[in-house]
Amino acid sequence: MGHHLNYNEQTGKHSFFSVKEKAWHGLGQIVADHPTSAEAMRFAGLDYQVEKRPLFTNELNNELNEINPDFALSKIAVPNYYATVRNDNNSVLGVVGKDYEVVQNADAFQFFDAIVGGGEGIKYETAGALGKGERIFITAKLPDHIQVGKQDLIEQYLFLTTSHDGFGSITAAFTPVRVVCQNTLNAAMRNQSAGIKIRHTASANDRLKQAHTLMGISHKAGEELQELFNYWSRVRITDKQVKKLIQVAMAPNKEVIHNLELGLLDKLSTTYTNIVDSAFTYAMGDPTQQMETTAGTLFGAYNAITGYYQNVRKFKDGDAKLKSIMDGTAKQRAQVAFDLCTSFARNGADALNLN
Repeated sequence: MGHHLNYNEQTGKHSFFSVKEKAWHGLGQIVADHPTSAEAMRFAGLDYQVEKRPLFTNELNNELNEINPDFALSKIAVPNYYATVRNDNNSVLGVVGKDYEVVQNADAFQFFDAIVGGGEGIKYETAGALGKGERIFITAKLPDHIQVGKQDLIEQYLFLTTSHDGFGSITAAFTPVRVVCQNTLNAAMRNQSAGIKIRHTASANDRLKQAHTLMGISHKAGEELQELFNYWSRVRITDKQVKKLIQVAMAPNKEVIHNLELGLLDKLSTTYTNIVDSAFTYAMGDPTQQMETTAGTLFGAYNAITGYYQNVRKFKDGDAKLKSIMDGTAKQRAQVAFDLCTSFARNGADALNLN
């Protein structure tokens, strides 16, 4: 199954919760109101701890094996390696080295609570565990929104995922989402980062506590995005320029960019041209692209790329879509589009050869 959600046999529930509406996989608990961090942990089945336990292998004693195989095995400690184990059901989640630091699920929630001072105002939207519980994820909405024009609202979300199996870092991302079409506008701007990765070392918990500072997540960040997007909503761009911007943003490599510059359109792959055409069709025809803030504007051009991946592109399943938007191709294309729009706003079409 595509969702990979942990199924807890003790509770008979999938380790996932969402607020008010079912998620794409239709599993887990639906709650009426935004829970506290403690409630969210319980609803999502994340109220367990993970321990590092010594790792052993077996030594076979051939003489004893001939007499009684049941007494032929003795334990040998595996130096410098440990098993990570859930303390509620003793499930082995992974094998890690001596320097690996466990970051408990509760510590992950403290990252969110620290942003708004003890959790006041934070709104947990979803949380859950994958596999045996070796990977967890949390999404939460910040209390303030970004307003573009009179009615175009952008909600500010945070996403965090971490693992207990020794694979992957703690990853936290700031993900503004345009309400009208659920476009994820998660590009880095200026000196800020749209996300941060923290390795599971001795300093992991301390770094996680300061992650919101390192990411530049604050009222100032929202204010800067609001100012930028409002400015983009007043910058005019022609349909031809939108098409060229999409072509450049969606280019998978430098060879495609080179062929575009030379006008060698016959050398472009059918897959690529279909993606460009679909994104351009979305840019020109979707109702969310016909608003005062988006019609014929640079903000609309940026939303054409993010909206394509959110609302047009077909993915294998919800997991693949989330991975692409949060840390894959969709995110990369959104960042390129963001940078192109920034240059266009500053220097006009000539700066990027968008004539």
